[in-house]
Amino acid sequence: MAAFVRSKGALPIALEAKKHGFKGLILPAANAREAAIVTGLDVYGVEHLREVVDLLHGRSGLQPIVVNIEEEFANSSRSYPVDIADVKGQENIKRAFEIAAAGGHNIILIGPPGAGKTMLAKRLPTILPPLTIDEALETTKIHSVAGKLRKEDSLLSVRPYRSPHHTISDVALVGGGSFPQPGEISLAHNGVLFLDELPEFKRQVLEVLRQPLEDRVVTISRAKFSVEYPASFMLVAAMNPCPCGYYNHPEKDCVCAPGVVQKYLNKVSGPLLDRIDIHIEVTPVPFAELSAERPSEKSADMRERVITARRVQQERYTGKKIHCNAQMGSKELREICRIDAAGKALLEKAMERLGLSARAYDRILKVARTIADMAGSPDIRTEHLAEAIQYRSLDREGWAG
Repeated sequence: MAAFVRSKGALPIALEAKKHGFKGLILPAANAREAAIVTGLDVYGVEHLREVVDLLHGRSGLQPIVVNIEEEFANSSRSYPVDIADVKGQENIKRAFEIAAAGGHNIILIGPPGAGKTMLAKRLPTILPPLTIDEALETTKIHSVAGKLRKEDSLLSVRPYRSPHHTISDVALVGGGSFPQPGEISLAHNGVLFLDELPEFKRQVLEVLRQPLEDRVVTISRAKFSVEYPASFMLVAAMNPCPCGYYNHPEKDCVCAPGVVQKYLNKVSGPLLDRIDIHIEVTPVPFAELSAERPSEKSADMRERVITARRVQQERYTGKKIHCNAQMGSKELREICRIDAAGKALLEKAMERLGLSARAYDRILKVARTIADMAGSPDIRTEHLAEAIQYRSLDREGWAG
């Protein structure tokens, strides 16, 4: 007798069943745990049709699956297999990551091969605030619809981390198909989307990212219907500074021909970079730091500071459809990111001397607001602006020769 196979979308089905007053649900055993997190609904997991018949005739000893959602969530919501303490040195990059996490800012890392860009990106979810129950349910529903939940999973309790290869198609990234399925950006909802080797992605693939980054949802339209999937994620991108990887390297010489570096950087469009608040250069860690025995700060300690800064922002944006500083629009920017005369003078001088573009202005103010929140300051001071200015590497005139 053939066994039932795993199906997609068990959790949304269970939620809809409860909404319409059903008391129970019979599902393939492989899907039972994800549906059983819906309270007030008896969920039975079966392997064969015979079990369904016996259950309906009262001849089965099969019991509903029981999942203690609070207990499971509490036990695993802060459990990660990696820790930012695993990364030796790179204290300035860790600081940038903490700021990005505190304000929900997108970030791009520029540096040579082997500098630790991927290792750092994998550890960003460990310093983000833990998922709330509502966020976990929303995230789990998306993975359920996509058929990405494992049999042993009931509720996704840690923030997702997705890292598609640069050969990915635009449909696989944003979602689609004849029966529209969530893409990588929706699977990264409430988590992190990591795009390594950013200039190697097809231009068309990167351009379709622009709208979801702005609206935090993606709409897939077909002739007879349209589907909207959430896509509120933090983007972490990484790239070499040039095709050979060693432009601006402290020890190795770049062998790229004149003009090649700028051409390489131009593969990433200005409008996409416009949606990335923090640009940071990553340099290789010296041997002395790699071999040092001194302990590094753990993810848990950084996460507590991030949670404190996010709490300030939640209070600030109460009643608005904004959750963190990165989501501020022009109106909020004018109201919340006011700077004094000294700050204006510093910002004006920085933009003139470093050749920063106009698009850098708003990004600097948003990041400075986050730095001020982390420092517990109600106002943006000059030191907050000075630090934020550092995080605009790709906007500097002459950076790429």
